[in-house]
Amino acid sequence: MRKLTTFESRSFGPTPILIMAADIHTLDPAQPSAEAFLVVGPDIAAVGSVESCRAAAGRLSGRELEVRDFGGATIVPGFIDAHAHPLMYGQMLSWVDCGPEKAGSIPEIVALLREAAQAIPNGLPVRGYGYEHRNLVESRHPTRFELDGVASEREVYLMNASGHGGVVNSFTLELHGVSRDTPNPQGGEFFRDAKGELTGELSDAACNILTGLEGVKIGHHGPNFHLADEPEEHLRQLGAAQEKFLAGGVTAIGDAQVSRREFDMYLQLAEQNQLKVRIGMYLLSHLLDDALDMGLHGQFGNARLSFAGIKLYADGTLGGWTAYFPDGYVGDPCRTGQLYHEPAAYKELIRKAHVVGLQTATHAQSPTALEMVIDAIESAQAERPDPDARHRIEHCGLPTPEQIRRMAAAGIYPVNQPQHYYNWGEGVQQAIGTPGERFNPLGEFIAAGVPVTISSDAPVADPLPLEAIQAAVTRVTRNGHKLGPDNLCITAGEALAAHTINAARVLGREDDLGSLTSGKRADFAVLSEDPLACKPERISGIEVLQTWVDGSCQYTLDVAPSDPTPSLDPANF
Repeated sequence: MRKLTTFESRSFGPTPILIMAADIHTLDPAQPSAEAFLVVGPDIAAVGSVESCRAAAGRLSGRELEVRDFGGATIVPGFIDAHAHPLMYGQMLSWVDCGPEKAGSIPEIVALLREAAQAIPNGLPVRGYGYEHRNLVESRHPTRFELDGVASEREVYLMNASGHGGVVNSFTLELHGVSRDTPNPQGGEFFRDAKGELTGELSDAACNILTGLEGVKIGHHGPNFHLADEPEEHLRQLGAAQEKFLAGGVTAIGDAQVSRREFDMYLQLAEQNQLKVRIGMYLLSHLLDDALDMGLHGQFGNARLSFAGIKLYADGTLGGWTAYFPDGYVGDPCRTGQLYHEPAAYKELIRKAHVVGLQTATHAQSPTALEMVIDAIESAQAERPDPDARHRIEHCGLPTPEQIRRMAAAGIYPVNQPQHYYNWGEGVQQAIGTPGERFNPLGEFIAAGVPVTISSDAPVADPLPLEAIQAAVTRVTRNGHKLGPDNLCITAGEALAAHTINAARVLGREDDLGSLTSGKRADFAVLSEDPLACKPERISGIEVLQTWVDGSCQYTLDVAPSDPTPSLDPANF
């Protein structure tokens, strides 16, 4: 794998800044903690004691030193969200939040959507997101008839938390000519009840009816996440998404599903100097030949926007029961899920990318899908050995112990999302039985010598790294259920590394991101409490006070004037 080399000038800014805090976790093994670090322009110029940083400032600049003492706060490297969907997340921010904190039952969801419909101009769709049917008191999906209570003369779409489907009202089905006699598309399903009537639930390729001509299609080697909006609206959505990532302390993102639409939006934001976070783009696999034709045989770009690799899909989602289990689900033996590729065709895609040095990132959940991925990577490595290829498996939900050992031998990097089992871990057990307890076996990865990376998969979960870290440490779900034995858990220190330096490594950015090290970019988050010292169940409650990118503060927590928190004294900022 060719790591990113940036091309822009890294000239020093006019004023060196001395950063101090009660605890500074550098994530640099050579110097795990420090009293202070020195920021000069976009870079970290020195790390260590206050005295050594002051001395470095004197050598590097004749200008007066600016001091930022964050008092009792804790500073960590900027969190890196190695797998997210920023445009889709920004789009969701304009939809109706029907997640578990907003609605616990189907009538509550209908009420939220109906209220929103009253404020949306006539004729425009009503869109909601975030429900997980196993978290509802009814423990089932809403039906089209219940969504008809929201609106009967406009489209209503309620997206499942997995992002791989949801429920529509009767008007939507009629508008697109879908009836009980409509065959299921390849790679998707219009669900029906015992009498053969459409329930309104649809998954994966069936969502083609919603995405329009420019939407991501099943033929694009992936599910259809994104619904079309005007380009100006997409730019606004991306801008809103950036602010949310920054509020979570995130300074760099791996966009795990980039089509021409996302590529164009990022280029426009960069041209307008509005790209506040760093983006590593993974192009959908149907664009692999285009990338090869253009000579994109390795990472390319600058420190803010870069091409990172190719994204593929092996199977569907555990949350939506479309991950591939050929013998059927325990919760519904008639469902098997799907593979997106025949194994031979998938193996050829991996070979084509690997032979020129391109990193791949494949969504795979079930043991069968994971076998296809691991086998293809092993085959590619046998043809052209590369000890630093860094092929990724996204989600990597249920690998067998033997598959984990093979991943270690092949240098395969899993990229997991602990918030998935925080939000709906019980549902995996209901779907596939007791093996679901091992969902995202982070502790087993570390025991086998496989580096762990954690991320959000936003909008499937909010970009809240501290929530992800807590879930990785405790494996306790939103409903208070412990998922699996303790050997699946990891420590807070391991989880922090998984969201910083390890995430930088899977993006090929460990030379300039992921730790507070002299010579790296000055990306860091200021936290109200130390996640390595507090009780594990309190980690998600830690506040992000500030987020800095390239030595500049891009986010500050908006605190009410009556808030007495000492660490937020403006004099310390």
